[in-house]
Amino acid sequence: MIKELERKVISGWAMLAILIPIAIGAALWIAFVLPDVVRVWGAVVMVIDCVLLAGLFMVNPNEGRVLQLFGKYVGTAKMEGLRWANPFYSKRRISLRVRNFETNRLKVNDIDGNPIEIAAIVVWKVVDTAEACFQVDAYEQFVAIQSESAVRNLATQHPYDSHSEERVSLRGHTATISDQLRAEIDQRLEKAGVEVLESRISHLAYAPEIAEAMLRRQQAGAIIAARTLIVEGAVSMVEMALQQLSAKKIIEFDDERKAAMISNLLVVLCGETNTQPVINTGSLYH
Repeated sequence: MIKELERKVISGWAMLAILIPIAIGAALWIAFVLPDVVRVWGAVVMVIDCVLLAGLFMVNPNEGRVLQLFGKYVGTAKMEGLRWANPFYSKRRISLRVRNFETNRLKVNDIDGNPIEIAAIVVWKVVDTAEACFQVDAYEQFVAIQSESAVRNLATQHPYDSHSEERVSLRGHTATISDQLRAEIDQRLEKAGVEVLESRISHLAYAPEIAEAMLRRQQAGAIIAARTLIVEGAVSMVEMALQQLSAKKIIEFDDERKAAMISNLLVVLCGETNTQPVINTGSLYH
């Protein structure tokens, strides 16, 4: 694999200070000093000077210039400003700035087989100009395609939603999903000299054809989960009430009275509407 090699290049201003006086002096020399028979040598000096001036190039902030000599990689110039290098070097510009893009909305099936729509925002930058140039054909297109592939693969590994905290879902565990997505995209793009700084889900929804049905299913699942918690809490409260009444010897319950009290407490605690008290002027047995 070709790794980046930072190359120190000469300041362009220093070369201008040398080459421009040479060019002016050669022109005056040709015009006023040299005889006609040797003016060709002055012209050669002018041509060489112009060729050397072609080695000047500009490096902007957060930019790298990949230098090649007849196809061979010789290094990357990163020091900003006007620079000079061998005029026969090709100088490809590579941006080192932080960039971001949003993937297309992909239609995939989650781990439960439900069709969903998902898209993500990826923040990335080039960290190795040599790999970005020579390891892949077009690194920007490579980033876009591999990011969509990673999003699609991640969506198939998790459910859209889950009422269990132990099961990671796309909707309920956004921080965990974002970390997994960033790690997977970063692994795919490492060979292209690209580092992923951040990735987050930007769009997540059921596919239109099942959205209404899945909404009803989601509501039913939420109701079941809520009632399960209510029943668990109610049973704990009833058990605590019976234990405290027995421990403080406030009243003694036989099995029938315990059953009646448990029934009444569960109705009060688990009912959807407010309960209405009923005053019993007799006893449990009359």
